[in-house]
Order: sequence, then structure tokens, then C-alpha cells
Amino acid sequence: MHKYLYLLLFISSTTLAQYKPAAFTDPDRLKKIEATYPVIDALYKKYAEDNHWPGLVYGIVVDGKLVHTGGLGYTDIAAKTPVTSKSDFRIASMTKSLTAMAILKLRDEGKLKLDDPAFLYIPEMKNNKYLTKDATPITIRHLLTHAAGYPEDNPWGDRQLAVTDEELIAIYKKGVSFSNNPGQGYEYSNLGFATLGYIIKKVSDKTYQNYINDNILKPLGMTHTYWEYSRVPREQLALGYRWLDGKWVEQPLLHDGAYGAMGGLITTIEDFSKYMAVHMNAWPMRDDAETGPVKRSSVREMQYPWDVNYLTVNAKTTTGRPCPTVSAYGYGLRWAKDCDSHVYIGHSGGLPGFGSNWNILADYGVGVVSFANLTYANGGRANAIALDTLLALSGIKPRQLPASQILTQRRDELVKLLPNWGNPQATGIFAGNFFMDYFPDKLKAEAVDIFAKAGNIMSIGEVIPENNLRGYFIMKGEKANIKVSFTLTPENPPLIQEYHIGLVP
Repeated sequence: MHKYLYLLLFISSTTLAQYKPAAFTDPDRLKKIEATYPVIDALYKKYAEDNHWPGLVYGIVVDGKLVHTGGLGYTDIAAKTPVTSKSDFRIASMTKSLTAMAILKLRDEGKLKLDDPAFLYIPEMKNNKYLTKDATPITIRHLLTHAAGYPEDNPWGDRQLAVTDEELIAIYKKGVSFSNNPGQGYEYSNLGFATLGYIIKKVSDKTYQNYINDNILKPLGMTHTYWEYSRVPREQLALGYRWLDGKWVEQPLLHDGAYGAMGGLITTIEDFSKYMAVHMNAWPMRDDAETGPVKRSSVREMQYPWDVNYLTVNAKTTTGRPCPTVSAYGYGLRWAKDCDSHVYIGHSGGLPGFGSNWNILADYGVGVVSFANLTYANGGRANAIALDTLLALSGIKPRQLPASQILTQRRDELVKLLPNWGNPQATGIFAGNFFMDYFPDKLKAEAVDIFAKAGNIMSIGEVIPENNLRGYFIMKGEKANIKVSFTLTPENPPLIQEYHIGLVP
């Protein structure tokens, strides 16, 4: 049988179902992850000891489930209360994304708009004196993305947890000092998220604490999560410490107040993993019923890099390999993408007495989270080492998204034309631009040459989608493989507007 006739029969007799890939195709994926636990446990232990952490709890989350935890040291040094997965730690700025999620829920309910000027909800903000008269008013979106123009305020903001609503509004009555005009630069602002907490109260007629409790924490079953430390059972509460002059010094805990919206939440690894699951469950996009406290699309919107803030060209991996990284802020979330195209989503937290971090790789379905009770403990670094180690040792691959039906259909139609390109204009699968940009005689000459070098075609690979309307597939030949990539138009039905073919190793 002629090799090209065989190819046509192969395509025509193969069903679309045979090409549809699973989300994660490795049946031993979890076992490979589990095999990394002893190494990761040792890494966390060494990091905690090297950095004088009194207590540490950490967890690994896979496909939305907490699959492994570890606890080291004490929540209360004097009482020698051991850290467990049920210990309650103050997670500081990790709180911000829950405040952002509450804002998105109110938006989805039609009770506010992200581009509303904030003064619609806090009239005292009309007193803002911007740096120039042509500045735009602060919007809710500016507050969500640290683009309101307020100065970075970590040292000051960390001491404001317990202030009242009246004290917060008094800042606006007097007028805020600006470092930038709104929308003209990223600068991390705790005041901005405290302001969002007050807006939640004005819009919902509930305190932000009660609104988040009722609409996020309770629906997720986060029953061991608190705003006020005095309500936490004593044996579960982690006390905070500083390392001073070779010893741990207990730090005073602040009560709940207006600034809790930026960093006041107290929770356990077991509870917080349920919230991480919401963010992991937002991917991939699909038609399933909604089951979370907010729509999956709203969670993905939170995770989007709205306010790009840093390009770190001299960044390195945790093993020291140069790897430039770009980072951004979403809505209460940090986003980063490194030179290996790993996309990290999460947030750190730091207060006097505490340090925390969570990070997920949504494409891989894995995440890590850690809480420590030392002032500004660098949980982000510890988690980065753990996550990089998990990927390296397990060898797991990212989720493979299924190709759309139209991509698979166009692949089949393209293959029937290869390599001779017989009367392609009659097929009706090409866009109006195609034969003004590509010429059948040259397409044929190119393809015949490539097929001759590849030898007999043994199989046709699945379409590997870049998105719903762009992808590529591999033809495996006896001597070499052929890669065919193509892009479809926005028409209905989508037609082929761009095409490339070439040999690959």
C-alpha cells in the first residue's frame, strides 16, 4: 500500500475519542509525589532549624486535597505545646485574597462594580488630594491590585490590626498622603485592603468578618478559622516570637479590628487547604456545575496578573540556576512566571510574631502551604524549595488540556491534503487570506520534500492545543518526525488562516 494512501485510511478510520487526552495521564502520579515526602520533610526541618523558627506546620495539596502535613517545634514554647496540623496560626497578608474574594462575590451579585470610584462607598475619600489635578479617582480595582497610589506601608500597617472603623475613616477625613497617582504604579498597601474591608461592610450591611464567615469560611467547612485570637482554644493557638540575642521572645498578639481585612485571619493547615482547593479547582475551564463560594471564572480573574510589578532578569531557581522571572499582582494574590513557564499563584504573610506562605502550580495540580510563628519568617523561600524539589524528584508533568473538536477536525482535514495539496481551494477549510499568503505549488514542494525525509508515516499524534483555536500535531515517520502547526480564525466555523510544517527531532 502506498504510504500516503495508508495515511488517509489511518485518519479516516480513527475516532475523535481516541485523541482526547486526560487531564493528567500518569496513573502513578500521586505515588511519585508521595515518594518525595521524606526529602521534603527533611528540607523543612533543616530550614526551620537554620532560621530559628519556634514552630512550623506545612502541607502539600494535590488536586485540591491535603495529602501530607508536617509539624515541627512548638506553638507555645513555655508550655511546650507541639505544632500539629490543627494548630491555629495568624496568617497575616494571606488574608488579603479572602477579602478580594468577598469583593468579587459582591460584584457577581451586582452590588458593586470594580471600576466604581471608592468614594461612592466611602464619601470621606472625596477629600483625597491627589498629586496632580488630572489624576483619576481611586477605584475598587485600584485597591485590589495595590494601584491606589498609597505608599508601601508594611511596618506601619502591621501594627494597625486592632484599630476601629472610626479610626480608619479618620485617615480619610484628614486626607491621605500619596506616593503615586491612582493607576500609575504598584505599591503594596495594607491601607488599601483595610479600605476594601470597610467597603464590604457598607455594601453587605455586615462586617467584613461576618460576610467572609458566612460566604466563604462556613461554606468551605473552615470551622477552625478565626479573626479574634481570644476565641481560639488555648491549646490550638500559636503564639508569636522574635529571635533576639540568641533566644525567643514572645510578641504581643493584636486584637481584631478594621485592619484584619488585610492580615488578621487565624487558621489551620487543614482549614486553609480547603481554601487552596477553591483556587486549584478553578482549572481547567469547563462546563461543570459551580460548587465553590464564588464562580470559577471569578477565581481565575483573581489569579490574573493585573498589575505587573517586577521583571527580575537575574533571578535564580532554588538550586542556583539563572532563571528570569516576571511577577504581578492579581486581586489579593501574587502571580509569577519563570523561565521554565511555571506559573505560581499564592501569597505570603508576615506580622510581628508570624510568617506564612502558600503557592500553587495550577497546571500541575499541586501546591504547598506553611505557617511559622517567628516574626516575618520567610515561608515563601521554604515553600519554593519544597515545590521545586517535589517537581524535580517526582517528574510529574503539567496537565494536558484536551484539544477542541474544531482543532481535531481541522487536523484531520489538513492531513488528507498532505503532502500533495490536491485542489485545497475546493475543501472550504481555509480562510480568505490563506491562498494570498500561501501558494499551493510551494506548499506541495515543501511538504513532499519533508515527507521524503521523514519516510513512511507510522502514526498521527493528538493535537496539542495552545488555546481553543491554535495548536500543533506530530506525524511520526520512520526516519524523522514532522510537526504541523496551524491557527484558526474567529469566524464561525473557524477556518485555517496560518500553517507551518517542518521536521523535528
